[in-house]
Amino acid sequence: MGSNGSGEKLITPLLEQSPPSRQASRDGEGASKELEDILTDTSVPFLRRFSKASAKEMKLLVLLAAPAVMVYMINYVMSMSTQIFSGHLGSLELAAASLGNTGVQMFAYGLMLGMGSAVETLCGQAYGAHKYDMLGVYLQRSTVLLMATGIPLAIIYGFSYPLLILLGQSPEIASAASIFVYGLIPQIFAYAANFPIQKFLQAQSIVAPSAYISGATLVLHLLLSWLAVYKLGIGLLGASLVLSLSWWIVVGAQFLYIVISERCKYTWAGFSWKAFSDLWGFFKLSAASAVMLCLETWYFQVMVLIAGLLPNPELALDSLSICMTISGWVFMISVGFNAAASVRVSNELGAGHPKAAAFSVVVVTMLSFVIAVILAIIILCIRDVVSYAFTEGETVAHAVSDLCPLLAITLVLNGIQPVLTGVAVGCGWQAFVAYVNVGCYYIVGIPIGCLLGFKFGLGAKGLWGGMIGGTLIQTLILLWVTFRTDWNKEVEEALKRLDKWEAEKQPLSIE
Repeated sequence: MGSNGSGEKLITPLLEQSPPSRQASRDGEGASKELEDILTDTSVPFLRRFSKASAKEMKLLVLLAAPAVMVYMINYVMSMSTQIFSGHLGSLELAAASLGNTGVQMFAYGLMLGMGSAVETLCGQAYGAHKYDMLGVYLQRSTVLLMATGIPLAIIYGFSYPLLILLGQSPEIASAASIFVYGLIPQIFAYAANFPIQKFLQAQSIVAPSAYISGATLVLHLLLSWLAVYKLGIGLLGASLVLSLSWWIVVGAQFLYIVISERCKYTWAGFSWKAFSDLWGFFKLSAASAVMLCLETWYFQVMVLIAGLLPNPELALDSLSICMTISGWVFMISVGFNAAASVRVSNELGAGHPKAAAFSVVVVTMLSFVIAVILAIIILCIRDVVSYAFTEGETVAHAVSDLCPLLAITLVLNGIQPVLTGVAVGCGWQAFVAYVNVGCYYIVGIPIGCLLGFKFGLGAKGLWGGMIGGTLIQTLILLWVTFRTDWNKEVEEALKRLDKWEAEKQPLSIE
């Protein structure tokens, strides 16, 4: 790694590194190869190279990130709409759905998404290296492991009431939340199938079909939720069961697309017994990915659980969960860029394009940051009325308005941090990021939040302040490491990783 400056000093080292010795045999065709050629041509002035490469990269990113953002936002809106339907039943139901959705469901979400990130790294790099036949094997191995992981998670969900009581939640809220959680048990196994499928498709830059599927499912989800909650009177259990059903509809439709689509005919060759080979080795890689993302998603879950211990826990949970829901909704935009960054970086590394990989990091980070700043300003402008979309309480509205300045800061940080995490996944740095997350979130963020919230009496604002502190330190560390990366070395590491996990040494011919 070498240090970089700003402006031309930041970009120039990325443009002028020498290519690795094995690059020639890995070069692909199309826009990716063209971008690498632009960045490699040092006979062209820097500004012309930068502008031409920026236009090329922006086109690649928009085609990839826009549908990905739509997929993540729509999927998140399904969960958020379930919370809204529950909230309009009453403040207790809102607190219960918030605790179940954010405090319990995120446990499984973080674990499954984290384990699925192993597919993101391996499929992205294998696709870039034209080892297409391995993508389907990686998909199946991951699904087998995640389904097995879902069994103990389902048991934990079944004991959610005593566990919430053990964690200090009030019996009234714990009882209502446990009813909501029971309906989310089928969702666990939908996650187990969805995330490997999603990463499999994203690695091939196939994201638009998932967006269409998610959009259609959202319409159906809203209709079914309305029927279950208001017309059939099933309440919290009906709301969560509909959410689980909607996720399974998404899974089924996406898998059907993989089976019948011409775009997947080289990467999906049907079910294979290879999916059950070397599961322990694949589990260790998946576990490293899981630890990285779980430590991050569980951080927000812990904050919600701690909020239940504050004085007037119902108000604290309502205000904090509304702001976290808004943050999570905007976060889905950054997660879309996270997916784009991971795919772009892993594809370029697998194809032997270090300069294109490095340049993609710069462009996607800047674009995501600008969008986050704009959204933060919008949230500040509507801070006094935004809570009424979730509940009608005026007291909650004042509490949410009070938290919005901290929410705006979080949104800006979330414009950078998820993108850098996507870069880490694309490079296979999951273990390193896991250590960073432990230090920033659990050694810094949570203790400071508890100190401010309880000792200094700042309540939910104190908890959120500690969360911002942890996220800020994490973002600065990831920025420092990312922009000191030797991308030629990362290409070599990607090739070694593919050789290790490839079941057959020769890539599949597509001629």
